[in-house]
Parts: sequence; structure tokens; C-alpha cells
Amino acid sequence: MASVVPLPLNFNTLSSERLRFGSCSRKKKKNPTKNATFVCKAATSLVFRDLDADDFRHPLDKQNTLILRAIPGLNELGKALLGSVSEQVMLLENIGTSVLVSENQLPELHQLMIEAAKILNIESPDLYVRQSPVPNAYTLAISGKKPFIVVHTSLVELLTRKELQAVLAHELGHLKCDHGVWLTFANILTLGAYSVPGLGGLIAQSLEEQLFRWLRAAELTCDRAALLVAQDSKVVISVLMKLAGGCPSMADQLNVDAFLEQARSYEKASSSPMGWYIRNAQTRQLSHPLPVLRAREIDEWSRGHDYKYLLKRAAQNSVV
Repeated sequence: MASVVPLPLNFNTLSSERLRFGSCSRKKKKNPTKNATFVCKAATSLVFRDLDADDFRHPLDKQNTLILRAIPGLNELGKALLGSVSEQVMLLENIGTSVLVSENQLPELHQLMIEAAKILNIESPDLYVRQSPVPNAYTLAISGKKPFIVVHTSLVELLTRKELQAVLAHELGHLKCDHGVWLTFANILTLGAYSVPGLGGLIAQSLEEQLFRWLRAAELTCDRAALLVAQDSKVVISVLMKLAGGCPSMADQLNVDAFLEQARSYEKASSSPMGWYIRNAQTRQLSHPLPVLRAREIDEWSRGHDYKYLLKRAAQNSVV
């Protein structure tokens, strides 16, 4: 990613990019995947050697990105408002209290990242693990520096290794699609507009709504990146289910099929005029689509022509 600040996926703020997933208890439970012998997945998974971001970008992401690009002066204003000092503060704040993952430090997580990046045909960023009770992961890209991904310890505890790799792939999707550029500039422009007397607040409110609309679309794109790496829709849906209402002590009782049925029930309940209005009001100020909607979206894409075509193309390229 180019000159950008954190990509936040936080429900409550427009500053740094944080995938705020929600919290859960951290009661430890034996997990067979934690002690299992680690197997190199990339050796058996399809690798998308010629993958382009537009191969999996969600239509709403494309549409809303074009809208952001049409905002006059967005690029220039963002660069002017964001200085090198702010970037350095964000960089140090995010890595000063974390553990850098490498071949010699948390090697399993390092291997998961290397594999995911290889499958998505992208250079592997640095990976940090940070102590936090809030299950979360986010991406930072500072101008002139190597981008990096941060995952919280509670997220590592909550997910299986396959699910955790899907989260890493989701974050890699932001880098692959250069989401940070537009997220950062839109954030800066919105925050700057709020400080302008008179019409500044009205301008900022409009930009903020457009920003959230784009953020939700970008999340759908990155869920697709997660599926391209997991190559099993149930793995991605399980992540969404756990982030919606899972915790380590109940992980073995969660049911992906039941969660998909819940998603279909929500879709049906929100299809009436009143339901449509409530749904829009419910999601209007969210940086992420609702988990049930994300689950339905990725389930449908996994059954569609575009995903199957990408798998077929990757399979053909693997035997060339």
C-alpha cells in the first residue's frame, strides 16, 4: 500500500484501521488444533499466481471506490493533512507493545502468513501479535515503510489455525486492493471538514456516510480474499460466527449451517418495507456489514461462477 495510515475497521471511530470484532471471555479450553503437527498448507492449496485485485473485488467496492475517486482534491488534501509525525506516532504506538512474528518467533503464525500471501500473489507484510482481550486484527501501511498486520492474542485464542489464516488473508486483501489509500484520505477529509465553520459539518456528515458505505463494501471484498486462501466457505463463515457470538469455551458447540439459516432468516425478516428501513438504520453508521449478511454473501460467492472460475484457472496454471 502507498502512503497511508492504518486501515480501521472500528465500529466507533474513523481514526486507524481496526477490525473491531467484539469481545469474548478468554477462558482457556483445550483445542486439538493448537497441539497438532503443523502442516504446510500452500503445498496442497491452489495458488493464484496471476491474481489481480479486480478478479475478486466486490461490485459495491468497485462502485464506491469510483465515487471516492470522483471527490475533487481528495488525494491532495489527504496528503496535506497527514504529516510524517502523525505517521511515526501511529507506527510506534502499534508496534511498541507487540511481538514481531518471524521464523524464530511464533513460527506457526509466521508460516500461516507466508502461505496466505503466496496464495494471493502478494508480498508478505510483517506480522505482530498484541496482547488484548478484544478479538481484533488490523493492517497498517506507513509511507516508505513495509506494511504490517497486527492480531490480538484473544483472536488467536478464539480461532482455529485455519480460521486465523482466513483472518490474515482478509487483512492481506486490504493490501492487495490498496484499500488504505482511500480509507486514509477519506478519514482525513472527513475529520478536516468537521473543523470548518458553517457548512463543514454538513460536508463531513455526507463524506462520513459515503466512507462507511465504502468500508462495508471493502469488507465484502476482503472476505472473498479470505475464501481464496481458505478454499472452504465454512472456514470463513465460522470466523464470522465466532466474532458475532463465540468464545473458546463454546467453540465446539457452534454450528455453521445453523448460522447460515439465521442469515437467511434475517434476510427474510428485513425484506418488507419496514424491515428494509430498520436494516438500513441499523447498518448506516457501521464500518462493517452485519456478520449474518457477510456470511450470506460469502456463501453465495462460493457457489458462483466467478469463484469457481478462479479455482479452475489456478488449477490449470498449477500444471503448466
